[in-house]
Amino acid sequence: MNWKQEWKPLAAIVAVFAACYWLPVDWLQASRRVENALWESLHLVKWYAQEHVLLCLVPAFFIAGAVGVFVSQAAVMKYLGPKANKPLAYGVASVSGTILAVCSCTILPLFAGIYRMGAGLGPASAFLYSGPAINILAIVLTGAVLGPEMGLARAVGAVTFAIVIGLLMHLIFRKEELAKIDAAAAMPEPEVARPLWQNGLYFASMVGILVFANWGKPADPVGLWQALYEGKWIITSLFSLALAAILVAWFHVSPVRMLMAALPVVVLALAFPEQPILAFVAGFLGLSVLTANGKDEEGELQEWFSTSWDFAKKILPLLFWGVLVAGALLGRPDHEGLIPSGWIASLVGGNSLWANLFASVVGAFMYFATLTEVPILQGLIGAGMGKGPALALLLAGPALSLPNMLVIRSVMGTKKTVVFVSLVITMATISGLLYGAIF
Repeated sequence: MNWKQEWKPLAAIVAVFAACYWLPVDWLQASRRVENALWESLHLVKWYAQEHVLLCLVPAFFIAGAVGVFVSQAAVMKYLGPKANKPLAYGVASVSGTILAVCSCTILPLFAGIYRMGAGLGPASAFLYSGPAINILAIVLTGAVLGPEMGLARAVGAVTFAIVIGLLMHLIFRKEELAKIDAAAAMPEPEVARPLWQNGLYFASMVGILVFANWGKPADPVGLWQALYEGKWIITSLFSLALAAILVAWFHVSPVRMLMAALPVVVLALAFPEQPILAFVAGFLGLSVLTANGKDEEGELQEWFSTSWDFAKKILPLLFWGVLVAGALLGRPDHEGLIPSGWIASLVGGNSLWANLFASVVGAFMYFATLTEVPILQGLIGAGMGKGPALALLLAGPALSLPNMLVIRSVMGTKKTVVFVSLVITMATISGLLYGAIF
C-alpha cells in the first residue's frame, strides 16, 4: 500500500468520524442554532442579491468585459505586466481602489479581467487586495467613527501591504512570471482602434455609474457626502448619458437603437421616482440588447457582451454558494450563525498574537459589504475587542471573504490562492500587533 497516496482519504475518514463522534447535537438542538444558521444563510443571500448584484456586480461585469475587449493585452503587459516599470505598476495597482469605491465582491471581475489580459501576478494581487481596503469612503468613515489614528493606520496599512503582498506573490511564483516576460517580448505592438483619451472617457463613464449608484448614506446627514448621496441617481444618470453618447459617437451604435433602449429607462424613472433601481435595471437590459446584437463592423460590441457574460456565468455561482456558507457559519451583522459572535468577541480582546491572528482569520472568511465593517467593529470594540485585532480585521476582512476565495481559486488556481490568503492573514496579523503595541 502506498501511504503517500492513501493518507488523504484516511485523514478525511478520521476527520469525518471525529466530527460525528463529538457532534454537539443536544447543544445545537437546544439552541436552535442549526435552524437559525439556515435562515441566516438565506437572509444573507437575499440581502446580497438586493444590495450588491444589480448595483455592484452588473456594472463591474460590463467594465471587466470592456477591459478584455477594448484594452489590448500588450497595453496591460506594458503598464501592469511582469516587465512593466515596478514603481508605476505597483503604485497604480495599490491606490486604484480609492476612486473605485468597491467592495470585495465587485473587485473580482475587475481583477479577473486584468489578470487574464496578462497583468503580472504581483500588480494583479496588489490590486485585488487594496481595491476594497483602500476605499476612500471606508477610510473616511473609519477615521470618523473609530478615530483618526485608526483611519490613517488602515490607509497606510492597505497600501503598504498591497505592495508587499504583490512583491511576495511575484517572487514566490517568479518562474511563471518569467514565462510572461518571454510572451511580452514576442508580442507585437497593438493596433489602436481609437485614441487613448476616448477609451479613457469610455471607462470613466462606466466607473462613474458603478461608484455613484453604490454611494452609501453617510453617518452624519450633513455636508458634501450627504449632498452627493442625495444626488447620487442624478449623477449616475449623467454618467449614463455620457456612456450613451460615447457609444453612439465612437462605437457606431445607431442613434435610433440607442433612443429605443433609453425610452424604457426614462419612462420608469418618471413613473417610479421612488424606485430608481427599476430604471437602473432597464438601462443595463437595454445595454445588454444593444451589445449582444451589435451592428458594428469590427464586432466589438458583441465581443464586449460575450466577455461580460462569460465573467458573470463563471463568478456568480461561486459567489452564491460562498455567501450561503458564510451566512450559515457567521450570520449577518448583529445576528447569530453556527459560530456564536460571543465566542469571537471573547477571543479578540487584548493584543496577543492569538487575538490578532484570530481576528485576521475570521475577517478573511467573513463577508463584509462596503462600509459595513466599520459599525460591526464599533460593536465589537464596545464588547471588549482590542485595537490591534480591530485593525487586523479591517485589513483582512474587506479584502477577502469565503465567496472571494472560491472565485480567486477559479482565476489563479488553488496554490496561488492559498499563498495569497496566507499572506493577507499574515500581514493583517503583523499590522494588528504593531498597532496594538503603539496605541
